[in-house]
Amino acid sequence: MPAVSSRGRGRRTIAEINMVPFIDVMLVLLIIFMVTAPMITPSMVDLPSVGKAAKQPDKVVQVVIQKDERLELVSDGKTDSATLSSVASSVKRLVGEEANTAVVISADRSVKYETVVKVMDSLQRAGIARVGLSVQLAP
Repeated sequence: MPAVSSRGRGRRTIAEINMVPFIDVMLVLLIIFMVTAPMITPSMVDLPSVGKAAKQPDKVVQVVIQKDERLELVSDGKTDSATLSSVASSVKRLVGEEANTAVVISADRSVKYETVVKVMDSLQRAGIARVGLSVQLAP
């Protein structure tokens, strides 16, 4: 209910906001947060450390997916063509017995994501451990 003042020529109402209930609610919320904050247990994230990084690969085989979804294998400066069904066996042949070999997939921007995932899936099903994606940083 607004207060009424009788200054001057007549009675008029004073339009002020009562801040006391607002402050009371804020103080109660502050106390609730102060009590409950120490009870929340932070989640533990196991981050990798710098000293334990894997060593650089001895050999890199690059699988290039062209705009028309043709596959090319680039290894030691030599380029071979491949199909989706034969890419895993071709990469296994190029890798040979070398354990520390990385396979990098480079795809054109307009290639469907599904094609990239299929290539990655076939490589991982063939037992190739180090499969990565090549990206180009925007200028």
